[in-house]
Amino acid sequence: MGLIWGTPYLMIKIAVDEVSPPMVVFVRCVVGAVVLLPVVVHRKQLATLRGRWWWLIAFAAAEIVGPWLLLSDAERTLSSGTTGLLIATVPIIGVLIAWIAGDRRRVTPVRWTGLLLGFGGVALLAVPTVESGGAWPVTEMLLVAIGYAGAPLIADRALRDVPGLVVTATCLAFASLVYAPAAAWTWPESMPSGRALLALAGLATVCTALAFVLFFELIKEVGAARATVITYVNPAVAVALGAVVLGEPLTLSVGAAFALILVGSVLATRGGTVSPTPLPETPGDSPAGTPDHPHDRYTATR
Repeated sequence: MGLIWGTPYLMIKIAVDEVSPPMVVFVRCVVGAVVLLPVVVHRKQLATLRGRWWWLIAFAAAEIVGPWLLLSDAERTLSSGTTGLLIATVPIIGVLIAWIAGDRRRVTPVRWTGLLLGFGGVALLAVPTVESGGAWPVTEMLLVAIGYAGAPLIADRALRDVPGLVVTATCLAFASLVYAPAAAWTWPESMPSGRALLALAGLATVCTALAFVLFFELIKEVGAARATVITYVNPAVAVALGAVVLGEPLTLSVGAAFALILVGSVLATRGGTVSPTPLPETPGDSPAGTPDHPHDRYTATR
């Protein structure tokens, strides 16, 4: 999973050279929906969404509709490795959002240190880009990270008892409908190259449809909390592929930013002290396969 979800940045970078960002998102969503929806229908699980459609739309907007377009657009300017590293801030931003939303786990000095280190890594990546006139792509990536970090809170509070595969399949179907007009409007005038078509095919089939199926199987096997360890592998894969396949520079500052973001994410997401206020569940009480924290179930750095 770490390898699979570390490659979308490379494939998006290749695809957006010839295909519009809305078209990239549409292809990814529609193929994923075509593969996953029949599984959900066969299992007769759509009934679990009854009365939750507005929450599902909110989750889809934060998880797919907004982030995937912003990510694709940002990669027209930023390197695939840089986008992968900026997305790695999701756990860090997730801690802040959860804290603002009322998470009772105390933000300890260790976790504050992690937050500062992580954002230091972001600054190391962002400052040179902003100085060269590229402030908007960096802003887009931070908005993507905010969406990815906030979506799990929606899922945890309103979609907790809905199977993850149902949420994923229906969100992909919804996003396909949203992006169909924009994809048609920006349809390429000529057939993209074989390289771009292979990138789109891999992004849609491997990094979306197959990836989500494997991810939920992984959760069954090792539990949700352990499954999210892939979050720390993805950026390394993204940087390595960008350097090897696309020849993106692997500079000292990129290495330092990676180390700061990785260490910051690990420290920021360490379990904190829970306040005396009783809770229905406390971190660590969940059995294997259920989330110990809102971000454990749906955060995977797509």
